[in-house]
Amino acid sequence: MASNRGVVYIKPGKVEVQSIDFPELVNPKGKKINHGVLLKVVSTNICGSDQHMVRGRTTAEAGLVLGHEITGEVIEKGSDVEFLNVGDLVSVPFNVACGRCRTCKEQQTGICLNVNDSRAGGAYGYVDMGGWIGGQAEYVMVPYADFNLLRFPDKAQAMEKIRDLTMLSDIFPTGFHGAVKAGVGPGTTVYVAGAGPVGMAAAASSQLLGAAVVIVGDMNKARLAHARSIGCETVDLNEDASLADQIAQILGVPEVDCAVDCVGFEARGHGGEVQKEVPAAVLNSLMEIARAGGAIGIPGLYVTADPGAEEKTAQTGNLSIRFGLGWAKSHSFFTGQTPVIKYNRQLMMSILYDKIQIAKAVNVEVISLDDAPEGYAEFDSGVAKKFVINPHNMIPA
Repeated sequence: MASNRGVVYIKPGKVEVQSIDFPELVNPKGKKINHGVLLKVVSTNICGSDQHMVRGRTTAEAGLVLGHEITGEVIEKGSDVEFLNVGDLVSVPFNVACGRCRTCKEQQTGICLNVNDSRAGGAYGYVDMGGWIGGQAEYVMVPYADFNLLRFPDKAQAMEKIRDLTMLSDIFPTGFHGAVKAGVGPGTTVYVAGAGPVGMAAAASSQLLGAAVVIVGDMNKARLAHARSIGCETVDLNEDASLADQIAQILGVPEVDCAVDCVGFEARGHGGEVQKEVPAAVLNSLMEIARAGGAIGIPGLYVTADPGAEEKTAQTGNLSIRFGLGWAKSHSFFTGQTPVIKYNRQLMMSILYDKIQIAKAVNVEVISLDDAPEGYAEFDSGVAKKFVINPHNMIPA
């Protein structure tokens, strides 16, 4: 049998590159399937969602093969795969979706009803998401391939833009989804909470959607500097001034049209509470600064169980949200896993026709598979980078 290696979660704060099983056309229950393909992984990214697990902030068990942001080349296909061929270069949505159930037919592929016995929605290499093997590896299996995979029309062209196209599996559609659901459009003012990779993807997406002003808030000065480098205004949440006051200094009014939460449940307080974990801090602050009748997009991750939470209630996913404020202002909230298929083809075209440079926006750094543990550690330190793993050295220097 051919060899395979992947990034494996060992314990909080530790991952290792280990030998893992070569993929087969079987589902997590061990049943043979004919609707899948095997991929040689061309690129696979480290995601902030992976970091939540590696920090010990979920119920992920040791031995989990990580990775849900995958781009690869088809090397084998099942007998039921009709529209893909060996040699095709494809983007893998992080959602595992059947394409047959009610929610998939409604383009809600993030909550497919048939790929996870414990809840709606599946994903590769992620806790409680169906047991599908992760793709931070040399090879991976993708089920329901005809439905799930986005084939790049020109392989050579795609490889020239692979640093950008690798973002189509998750981070770019996730940032775009957050912006769309927040109501971003031509002439709008936007506040993006968090200057990590998802926040920068949301900021760049807001620019693509025609926003007049995009403001990014964070405590990390390097990340804020990077946000300014792509044309965003910034708010330093270390400052004692309130978020509304800092926004007023930029816009002349203490509110924005659209707000996007790209932080999630590991949020911290502002100003004097910047070192204190306050899980609902971002949600509450966005309700304060979003205009009456505005919308809040929430691509930031929130979990049903957080064993590492400082607050006892937050350990079971209960947060102290000032919901009455949002109700009084008639806010709309949009949560949940991004349905990647809803956006990835259009976003692919925006990359191929040079309408956006998403790799620049998120500051891509390519690393080897062997360097993945160091990439995790560096990413966790707060660097203004998005790490892309290059398992077969196929990404040009």
